[in-house]
Parts: sequence; C-alpha cells; structure tokens
Amino acid sequence: MAECLTFVLEKLTDLLEEKVNLVNGARRDVEYVRDELERIISFLRNADSAGSSDPELDVWVRQVRVLAHDIEDIVDNFMHQIPDSRDRFPGNLISCLKKLKTRHQIASEIREIKSRMKDVAERHQRYGYLKSVLNQGSSMSDGVGGGSTSSGIDRRGDALLLEEGELVGIDDRRKEVIFRVREGGLRLRVVSVVGMGGSGKTTLVKKVFDDDVVKKHFHNHAWITVSESFKMEELLKDMIQQLYGQVKLPVPLELGTMTSGRLKAMVKDFLRQRKFLLVFDDVWSAEAWEGIKHVLPDEEQGSRVIITTRFRDTVENDAYVYELDPLSEEDSWTLFCQKVFRGDSCPAHLVDICKNILRRCGGLPLAIVAISGVLSTKKVTNIDQWRTFMNGIGSELEGNDRLRSLKAILLLSFNHLPYYLKPCFMYLSKYPEDHLIEHNTLIRLWIAEGFVKQKEGRTLEEVAEGYLNELINRSLIRPMVTNDDGSVKSSCIHDLYRELIVQKSSDQNLMTLSSSENILWPKRVRRLSIHGTFHDNGVERYGSRLCSLQSFGAADSVSVSGILQLIGSCKLLKVLDLRGIPLEKCPEIIFELFHLKYLCLRNSRIKRLPGLVKNLRKLEVLDLKETKITKLPTGILKLQHLRQLLVYHHVRDSYMPYNYVNAFKALKGIGRLKSLQKLGFIEASRGGRVLKEIASMTKLRKISLTELRAIDSIVLCTMIEKLRKITSLGLRAREGDILDLQLVSSPPPFLQRLYLNGRMQQFPHWIQSLSSLVKIYMRWSQLREDPLQYLQDLPNLVHIEFLQAYTGQVLRFKTGKFQKLKLLGLDKLETLKSVIFEEGTSPLLEKLIIQRCNLLESIPFGIEHLANMKVLEFFDMPGEFIMSDDEHLKVKHIPKVYLTYWRDGFWEVCPLEGLGNNGKSSEAGASIVRSQEQRNWL
Repeated sequence: MAECLTFVLEKLTDLLEEKVNLVNGARRDVEYVRDELERIISFLRNADSAGSSDPELDVWVRQVRVLAHDIEDIVDNFMHQIPDSRDRFPGNLISCLKKLKTRHQIASEIREIKSRMKDVAERHQRYGYLKSVLNQGSSMSDGVGGGSTSSGIDRRGDALLLEEGELVGIDDRRKEVIFRVREGGLRLRVVSVVGMGGSGKTTLVKKVFDDDVVKKHFHNHAWITVSESFKMEELLKDMIQQLYGQVKLPVPLELGTMTSGRLKAMVKDFLRQRKFLLVFDDVWSAEAWEGIKHVLPDEEQGSRVIITTRFRDTVENDAYVYELDPLSEEDSWTLFCQKVFRGDSCPAHLVDICKNILRRCGGLPLAIVAISGVLSTKKVTNIDQWRTFMNGIGSELEGNDRLRSLKAILLLSFNHLPYYLKPCFMYLSKYPEDHLIEHNTLIRLWIAEGFVKQKEGRTLEEVAEGYLNELINRSLIRPMVTNDDGSVKSSCIHDLYRELIVQKSSDQNLMTLSSSENILWPKRVRRLSIHGTFHDNGVERYGSRLCSLQSFGAADSVSVSGILQLIGSCKLLKVLDLRGIPLEKCPEIIFELFHLKYLCLRNSRIKRLPGLVKNLRKLEVLDLKETKITKLPTGILKLQHLRQLLVYHHVRDSYMPYNYVNAFKALKGIGRLKSLQKLGFIEASRGGRVLKEIASMTKLRKISLTELRAIDSIVLCTMIEKLRKITSLGLRAREGDILDLQLVSSPPPFLQRLYLNGRMQQFPHWIQSLSSLVKIYMRWSQLREDPLQYLQDLPNLVHIEFLQAYTGQVLRFKTGKFQKLKLLGLDKLETLKSVIFEEGTSPLLEKLIIQRCNLLESIPFGIEHLANMKVLEFFDMPGEFIMSDDEHLKVKHIPKVYLTYWRDGFWEVCPLEGLGNNGKSSEAGASIVRSQEQRNWL
C-alpha cells in the first residue's frame, strides 16, 4: 500500500509547488495532509517489511487507501481546472471568477480530507496500537523470512527428505550439475542453481550432494541453509560444527562466545589445503553471498561451492549459472499421476480437468505436489468437485490449509520485493492467463500509471527497464522472447504467481478484472482490465473514479457498446487501451478525457484521427499501430508532453520490397514536439524542411523515416549528426532514389540498431566506428564493394541481414573477426557464388539462413569450424541445390539443418534429421512438413 500512496504524495507536492494562489488556509491544510501521508508511508513500509498481518491493520490500510484515492482525484480535478502556467488563459472576468470558485472548492474538499484523516488517526490512538502490532510482527519475522508458513511450520526442509522414487525428471539435471561440479580445473569454482520458489532447486542439489561419486571426489562436505534472514555468526558456527564433526575433531568450547572475525578465521584456516564441497542453500542476495565468499580460501585444490538462489545476479560473472527450467509436460504428468492416483493412470473422464489444473502448475514441482495432495482426497467419481477446484485455484490458495505452505513459499518472493516493485508486479495481474507480456508496452503503461520514479541522468523508460530486469532477476517473470543483444523482448508470469497477485491487487484495489458475469465490483473501481466479453452490470455506478481501462479481446458489438458507454462516465481516465477493438471511427468521447496520458487504438479499423486530439494536453503515448491512419491532424502539435508517437501499419501478403510498411505523412511543424523519444514511421518526401525539424528534436531515441529523396542527402546527414541520443535509426529511400549517407562525419555515439533500405553507391564508412552497434539490416543496397570489411571489427555486432545488399560473388568472414556475431541472414544475393568462414571467425554464430541465392554453388566453406551453430537453413534455393555426402558430414554438429522451398503452393520444410545426434544424413525429402503460412524473413 505504501508504494501507491507515494504517487499521491508526489501530486500533493506538485500542487504546493504550482504557481497558483490557494484560498487562505488551504495551503496549510494541503501541507498537513502531505505531512501526514509522509508519516503513513514510512509506517506502512516498516509494517510491510516486518510481515505483520492483523485484521485491525488491514481495516486501517483500507481506510487510508480510500482517503489517498480521494486526494488524488481532488488534485487531478484542480490541476485540470487551473491551467498550466505555460498555457494561455483568457484574463476576462468570467474566467477569473471560475478560477476563484475552483480554489474555494478544493479548499473545502481538502478541509474535509484533513478532518477524515484526523478521525482515522484518532481512532487508532495516533498509531500506538499499530506500532505494537508492528513490534510483534518484527519479533516473528525471522521465521517468516526463513520459509515458514503462517502456521509456523518450515516445509522447505521437506525437499531434503524426499525418496529417490518420488523424484521425476531430475536425472539429466543431476548429471549436468555433477559435470559442472567435477570439471573446471583447480581454481575454486561456484555453481549457482537458479529458479523461482518451489522449482526444485534444493531437491536437485541435495541429490548432487549425496551422490557417491561426488562424495568421493571431495575431502570435506557441508550443507548450510542460508535463508532470507540468516545471521552470519550462526551460519559460521553451523559450518564449523559440520566440518569438525566430519573429521571427528572436538568443537572448541568457546565457539558460542567467539566474535564474527574469529569465526571467519577459524573456518578459513580449517579449509586451507583441503578439497571441499560446500552447499549454501537459499541465498537471497548478492550482498549475502559477498559476506560468505570471503571466508572461502582458493588454494587451487579443485574445491567447489554450490548455491541455490532465486536471483540470477547473486554470483560473479565467472561462476557457472544453471537455470532450473520447469518440468516438461511429460514429467509433470508423471509426477501428478504418481501423487494423485498413486501411480495409476488418470480416469478418462478427469483427463481434461487434470491437464487444465496441471497447466496452471506451470511445471513447478512444489505446486504439483501440493495440489496433488489436495486432489488425492477427492473422489474420482465426483467430477463436480474436480471442476470446482479447477475453476477456483486462486481461492484454494487463499483458503485451503493443504496449500498454505505453497502460498507461503510463493509469498516470500513477493514480500521480499522493494516497495517500488510491488505495484509494478501486481499490475501484471491485468493480463489474461498465458498472455505474452510485451516489454515496450508494459514500460509505457507503468510510466503512464505513475509507477516509475525519475532518477537523475536516466529517462523514465530506462528506469522502468531496470524494474523489469529486477523482476526477471528475481525469477518472478520468465523471459520468452529475447532481442539480438540478449535483452528481453517479451515474457510471461507463472500462473500461480498470477493467482497470487490477482488476489493481492484486488485486496488493494489496484486492479479489477472483468472476466465473467458474476464479478463482485469494489465500491470504487480504480483500474479495470476487461478479458473477453464485457458485462457492465451497472459498473458505471462504481467506475466514476476509474483511472485506467484496458481491454483484451472484447470485440463483439455488445461489449464494444458497453465499453464506450463506460468511457463516457469516466472523466479521470489516464490510461485507455482499446487495442483490437474493431472501431471504424474514433469515438469523440475519448477527447474529453483531459487527464489521459496513454491512448492505444492499435489494430482497430480507424482511418482518421479527429482534430479534437489537441484537447489531450497531457498525452504521453499515442499508439496507432496497425490502424488505417496515414495522416495526422495539426492538433497533434499541441501535445507537448508526447513521448511516443507510433503510427504505421504493415502490408500483408506482399513481397514487394517498398510496400512492406505504410508510414504517416510528415506534418509541417513536427519539430515542435520536443519531448518525443520515439517516432515511427514518418514520410519525409516533402523535402529537407521535415528533416531540419526532426534534427531539432534532440530527445529522440528511435526514429524511422521513409520516402527519403537523394536531393535531401546533405540535410539527412546533418540530421543524423544532431540526433546524439538516437539508439535506433531506420532509413528508407524513395523507390528509384539513392540513399546517400557519405557526409556523416560525427555519427550518434549510442546507435545500436541501423536499418538501411534503398540503393547505395558506397558503403557509409562511418558505420565502422559505431562501437555500440548490435544489429544492421541492409536491404536493396546493391553495393559493389564487400560490406563485411567495414563491419568485421565492430565489438558488439550480433545480427546482420543482407537483402539484395551486395552484388559480388564472394563473402569472406576472416579469421579473428565478427567476435560477437550470432545471427546472419543472406537473402537474394543473386550473384553470390560462395560464402567462406575462415577458421577462428564468428565463434558465437548460432543461426545462419541463406535464401534465394540462386548462384550459390555449395554450403558455406568452413562451416565445420562454427562450433556454436544451432540452426542452418537454406530457403527457396534452386532445385539443383542438394548437399553431397561430404557436406552432410560438415554440418553434422548442427542440431537443426533445413532445406525449405516452394512447391505446388506450399512451403516444404525438409529437415536433415539425425545430424545433431549420430551424424547420419536422412533420405532426401524425408519428413516433409507442409505449411500454407507464408514464411517470414529472418
């Protein structure tokens, strides 16, 4: 709750700093409310970290939350009615009277808030009772941090007592960790086993620790449980007792009174010149590990340390990190049936229900075991009981005693979050089950909702990206799609964590989900996420304070009508996401939402944006991707807070190179949008004037320009030089024109992604100085000189794609070059005859796709040297392109090798099976898979 109040406090501070005169006494009232909120926030943060749970505290928090929301709404209304000092306001008598009336109104409302706040505080004796609750909670927090359930029983140690027969899917994992423990030379090595709570880290490592081969490999062994609230002195005493007992030495009598320094020295002296294996189970932070590792000597005896942790960044870069993936579907099903049906098969009438329940477990062993324990008590003949459980797993987590330990372990990770991450994580409850979370969109939403705090020297987007990385590092969200540079593009959240935060966000009124007709609406809905069909059920009565409305899949006419009706009653909306709703025209009611910061109409059928958009003075994000809009009204130039402007749509079912994306026509005066950071895609066909205006938009970080003319090349190069913060640049020449970039002398220093589309007479030599460049796409360049000579020494280049980019016959990757290259695509290089990889080049190359290179004579020469290759595909090659037996042997180390070509209206994929396993080539055309879907380029 404290983190949500912080945003209200910032608004009150902004209000006091505004250059407006409040009615006498009102300023003092605002200061009182602000100061009281500061005290409340401080108290709640302490209470939150102490883990206290008390009904009286819950009641008080709910009362404070209502007060905070009321304060936020009052301030928003006031700041709207008293205009920004930068805006022109007519100075006539009527406007002055209106302003005076508004000041009186806010003074009255603030006085009422102050009175209510005093009443709440006095009823609780100025927090005296609450402090006593907090102290009691603090005294118990060691048990909570150490993995205790609410009943005080520590179930985490149960993993150490499991019998071998109870374990499923652990054998290959155990062998992998044992291999990492035994190999690696004589230096002390750390192996970190990382995974979310309940993923089986402790179980896996215990089986490694108990392995007979491992036991014989080391002289001394110790298993130390760390936990969240460990004390270093107790940890060291535990180590000493285990190590001394193992060699039958008496523990010193003064052990209990030794200082931390003496204990550390004692451990270090004992371990010198010994080959030891130590396990530190459940390490909660890099700081904790820093304190532990200095006790461990590195005497080059081949010693090893294994730690289990929920955090990816706990150990140093030179440690081996083993990320524990969820159980496979097959292993999950085996474990489930073993626990529920005592090893028997699942009855046919329960299969669908059980698989649905199992899917929610997400391969998490602890969840499967805990939920199986509940289901094993149900009669297999009572299908209604099983269906009820399936539909109410969230409430079962909350109320079923058998699942209490599972919930407690999941809650540990949530409770351990810093205050600023909790609302960000709970916000993910808005997504439907199994929904892929797009990170760029989530970052924009967090900012619009006010969850991201400005930090000096960093943009809000950079701060929000740091938040996301923290959640990934804590194993709370799972990366699903990554960018070329290794950053995460999209992710998902485990179903059980989703159930947990759905309940949490509902309790705190952070998010309300509308996914059925029987939803119980809170008295005041703040944020509403609509899943599928929308049943309003009179929600407009509760939604007058709605500040965020988002829709997932509400496409039927009844739902659309209900949503538009709801918008009409919500004047305080800051976030409106209507993506996928089949609107033919933009509803004018949207342009009365004066507080709106985020507007998404993506994937709608809208063709025109009304001039009324000028009313949305606070708008920061306008997402019109995949609409039919190609022209924007001049009113858009009034939006001085706009940070992201996304207006383009892709043309489907077309291989025509100059028609793959439609941009919007550049506006005269576009340069007035000084706050823009992302602009795409924009037509620049009106001449150098547009490019000069864009050059003045110095906050731009991503921009894509189309329809560039050769006569504007000087202005274009000047523009590129002035955009010093740009990280992604897309340039596309008008068909028939040359893309001339030779005059750039001082390129943007942080450029990471470069997309060049159009014929070029020379390769831009300045590209070879782009030390931050990660990706380069060159399409239709038709260069005569080899572009590789300018790219080969770029230190961070990961991805290259050439489409009709080069007219030579040979591409040679030289020894020692392209040290970071992972992805390479060569498409329609119509004169190319050979690709050569010299030994020692491109050591990290994983994926190579060669397509429509009709003169290519053979597979790439030297491909056998590319030890890291995972995918090799030849796409739409001429019919005579067939691998010889010798060539089959050269690619036997590559797990996936494909020949794909068009035949009879279908793409035929011919995998060369077995090459990654036994080196045998398959019959030509074996295992042909036909697909009617058009294949996307790399």
